[in-house]
Amino acid sequence: MRPDFVRQQYCPNLYSLATNGVFFRRNHCAYVSTTIVNGTVLARGTYPGHSGILANSDFREELNSQTSIASEVLETVRRVDLISGGKYVAVDTVAELIQAAGHYTYIAGTKSVTLLHDRSLRCEDTEAHRKSVTLGCGLSLPRAATERMNKANDDKVFPNTDTIPNVASDTWTIKALTHGLWKNGVPKYSLLWLSDPDKTQHAKGVGAPESLAAIEASDKNLGEVLKVLEQKGIRGKTDLMVVSDHGFSSVARGGDIPGALRRAGLNAHTKLENPEPGDVVVVELGGSALIYVIDHREDVIRKAATVLQGCDFSGVIFSRIELEGTFPLSTVKYPTDGHAPDLVVSMRWTDDKNDFGAPGYMMATGGTRGTGAHGSLSRFEMNNTLVATGPSFKRGFVSKTPSGNIDIAPTILHLLGITRPDSMDGRVLKEALAGNGAPAPELRERKLEASRTVGFLRWDQYLRICDIEGVSYFASSAESVGGWRYR
Repeated sequence: MRPDFVRQQYCPNLYSLATNGVFFRRNHCAYVSTTIVNGTVLARGTYPGHSGILANSDFREELNSQTSIASEVLETVRRVDLISGGKYVAVDTVAELIQAAGHYTYIAGTKSVTLLHDRSLRCEDTEAHRKSVTLGCGLSLPRAATERMNKANDDKVFPNTDTIPNVASDTWTIKALTHGLWKNGVPKYSLLWLSDPDKTQHAKGVGAPESLAAIEASDKNLGEVLKVLEQKGIRGKTDLMVVSDHGFSSVARGGDIPGALRRAGLNAHTKLENPEPGDVVVVELGGSALIYVIDHREDVIRKAATVLQGCDFSGVIFSRIELEGTFPLSTVKYPTDGHAPDLVVSMRWTDDKNDFGAPGYMMATGGTRGTGAHGSLSRFEMNNTLVATGPSFKRGFVSKTPSGNIDIAPTILHLLGITRPDSMDGRVLKEALAGNGAPAPELRERKLEASRTVGFLRWDQYLRICDIEGVSYFASSAESVGGWRYR
C-alpha cells in the first residue's frame, strides 16, 4: 500500500484514521523492500543483519546447494530452527516478548509471513503460551485452533485459490480473527496481515481498476475490524497501527541478470545443476537481486560487479567485499558474513507515470511491462504507509519526522509497558504519542556517492540516509539511485 493512495475515494476508513489520528508522511520500509524482510522487521524491530532474514528467497547451501529457498514456508523455518538451535529468526519477536510478559497473542494472516511472528511449537507450559495462536495462509499453530477459525467461516476451510482482487482469502482471515479468535475476548496484542493490495497490484499494476478495487476491499475489512472492536466496547481504548510492508512500482521491463553474467563468461543461473567454486547463483527478487558466488571467489565477485555496472537495468550495488563504485552491504544494515550474499543489486527506477497515471517505474528481474513489483530502492517502494490512532496517539497530526517499519516493534512494547530489549534497532515513535510536547527529534541527512569508470562509461550511484537517534532510514535520492553515463 502506497501512502499516495490513502484517499477518501479509495479507502474511507483508513483515510478517516489518518485524518483523525497520526499520518506518518515519511515512513520507510527496510531494504530489501519485500514482504519477508519487512515482515520480520515489523515482528522484531531489527535490521536484516541482526534478524538473519535477508529476502523472500535466500540461498543457504546447508539446505539447498543448487538454488534459493522460500524464506517464510514452515519447512524452511523448522529446518533452520533445527540446525541453529531455534534461531531461524535470530532474536525474539514482539509476540514472543509479550507472551513472556504473561499475555497471550493472536497472529492472523492471509500470507505465510505471519509464521515468522510466532512460530513456536506451543510446548511451553504457560497460560499465555498455550492460549496464543498463529495463523498463516490457512495454517494454524497450534492445529487445534483451526476448527475455531473454520467455524467462524461457516465451516469453510481457507480458500487456497487466489482471486483478483483476493477478496475470498482476505475475508476468511478477517472472520477467523474477529469472529473466531476474538469470540471470547481480545488479547493485549493482535496482528492482522492481508494479501491485498499487494497480490492484485503484482498482477494488474499500480492504479489499475482492479488494484483500486483491492484497496477498497481491504478498507472494508478494516471497517469490519473497527466494527467488531466497537461491538465489544473496546474501540475507544484500543490503539491501532495500520502499516504496509512496502510500497509499489510499475514494471518497465525485465532485466536478465543471469544472462548478462553468462555473456561475460560466468556460469550464472537461478539454479545450478552441479555447483563448483566460482559458479554464481542469482536470487531474483523483483526489484533487487542477491548474487552468491560459490566459495566467495573474489575474482568472480569483482567481474560480476563490473558486468552489472555496465548494464542499463542496474541501480545501486552493494558488495560483501570492498569494490570500487559500490557500497558495503553494511550500508543498508545487511550482514557481511554467514549466508550473506556477495553482491546485492537494486534495479534502476524512474519517476515516469504508467498507463493509469501512477508515477514510479522500475526495471525488474521478471514480469512484464505494466504489471507491478517491488524490492528496489525506489522512493515509491521505500516510502510506505503508516497510520496510528487510539488513546495513546495524537489526533489530527501529520508527522514529518522520518520513521520506519523498524520502529513499530519498540513502539508497541512501549505502549504495553514492556521493556524493550537492547538488541532492538528501532526507536519509540514518541513524536506521535499523545501528551508529548517535546520538539521533533534531531535529524541528520546524508547523501552517499560512489563511482567508477567502466570502459567508455562512468558508473555513478547515490543513496540518501536519514539518521534519528541512532536509527537509519534509507531514502532514495530525487534522481534515480544508480546508473551509468558516457564519460
